[in-house]
Amino acid sequence: MTSDTTNDMSQERPEAGRAERNRRLALHAFAEFAKGNVDILRTALHEDFIEHSPGNPSGRDAFTEFMKNGPVTGARLELKRVIADDDHVVMHYNMIKPGETLGTAVVDIWRMRDGLITEHWDVLQPVPDPAETPNGMF
Repeated sequence: MTSDTTNDMSQERPEAGRAERNRRLALHAFAEFAKGNVDILRTALHEDFIEHSPGNPSGRDAFTEFMKNGPVTGARLELKRVIADDDHVVMHYNMIKPGETLGTAVVDIWRMRDGLITEHWDVLQPVPDPAETPNGMF
């Protein structure tokens, strides 16, 4: 019998370390943003940041200014899970705006490069009444 180290999961892949670094960077930016520090985007986003959501501008400065008055500002963000793979970080959370009780389920996908967020995609879905989702949204 021969030993095949190519399938040895105990050996860390270089991208695994990168994924963990990107996960920590994204979590720090998310935590600061959730506390109301919108200006964290000026240090977390790459200057040539690309936004894929309709109606949201690309570019670090334009996106930061947009977010200062955007729908997420002032909302409570309840992070449910984070998934990191190489240069992508995915965050799943409930965004509850002032006056709302159920909120909006959000999945953000961030592409990272050199310690900065370079691209963003998102998917949003209103959280329905719990009776409509017996297995829950989160």
